[in-house]
Amino acid sequence: MKKPEIIAFYLPQFHPFKENDEWWGKGFTEWTNVGKAKPLFKGHNQPRVPTELGYYDLRLPIIREQQAEMARDAGVTAFCYWHYWFGNGKRLIPEVFNEVLESGKPDFPFCLGWANHSWFAKNWNSDGTTTERMLMEQTYPGIEDEKMHFSFLLKAFNDPRYVKIDGAPLLYIFAPRDLLQEYVENFRKWTKEAGFPDIYLVANLTDARLPKEDFLKMGYNAVSYQRLGAKMITGTDAKAKAKRAFVRWGLKIKGFIKHRPPFMHDYKTLYHELLAKEDYEEEVIPAIVPQWDHTPRSGWNGTLFVNATPEYFYQHAKEVLSAVKGKKHPIVFLKSWNEWGEGNMMEPDITYGRGFIDALRKVVDEND
Repeated sequence: MKKPEIIAFYLPQFHPFKENDEWWGKGFTEWTNVGKAKPLFKGHNQPRVPTELGYYDLRLPIIREQQAEMARDAGVTAFCYWHYWFGNGKRLIPEVFNEVLESGKPDFPFCLGWANHSWFAKNWNSDGTTTERMLMEQTYPGIEDEKMHFSFLLKAFNDPRYVKIDGAPLLYIFAPRDLLQEYVENFRKWTKEAGFPDIYLVANLTDARLPKEDFLKMGYNAVSYQRLGAKMITGTDAKAKAKRAFVRWGLKIKGFIKHRPPFMHDYKTLYHELLAKEDYEEEVIPAIVPQWDHTPRSGWNGTLFVNATPEYFYQHAKEVLSAVKGKKHPIVFLKSWNEWGEGNMMEPDITYGRGFIDALRKVVDEND
């Protein structure tokens, strides 16, 4: 029986860069929102304070080495670096991955997740709506862009550290419904022409109602469902939409009465719903979610989990790893390694220390 691949999403945004300076002010990083977060109710675990690595700067190679060592300790087998390509060669936050690729360090497996979405400045309003201002638009200019982008990807694919499934480099697509079909077809064609047996494309699905078959027909090898919202109400008809709106307003009213954020959920009961029967299927890659609290970015209307402790995370991770036993490709995504601004991380903090790292290690060891 194959050992599972545990691939952790990795955010490379913890350092100042030109565009953030222009949009938010000199020196802005993800730590800005993390550090100024306030507790919204009694017992709310905010702000989250990092311990072992501190408020790090990812431009420092020693930090990246320490992160890789921690990931090994946890049983994580690779990082999936978020990669931002907006068209015609325009990238954002390229510095960290460029150094990883060019230096050969850390000596830790990796793959890329194309975060193919526009960037917005969002304002979360008191009524739960958002207003947005475009910062950087995601575009798909066509064949010349495809060739330019693939030339960059190929450098990564050729790195011996790059994650390959039966020899095929894994590429994760954040918004598969937005990506033009010709990108999928050409990336596959050019990957084979470069000497690989294929490319292994994974579609990120944030809507659990979407059937995997639609994406397999589009040329994806697998899908991964992200189930971070409240209880999913299936269906796309008017009745289902009305029911979802009713539940949303019900949560707001409940939050107002109880003086609690409306989209707060109890992890100790919710974690069972982060895994579904579809995740046992061969072409579906399940995700492990250690914790989640979007309020540092979005305030009162942010989604958050309470009781997201290492103890319950251990139970959740155990369920997820059991779902991939016996699969031809036992892959699991870990969401995420270091999304501190979303309260979605494994790295040590003042509350739990290495609790999440130790919990995952325990599950991995028990799974051998």
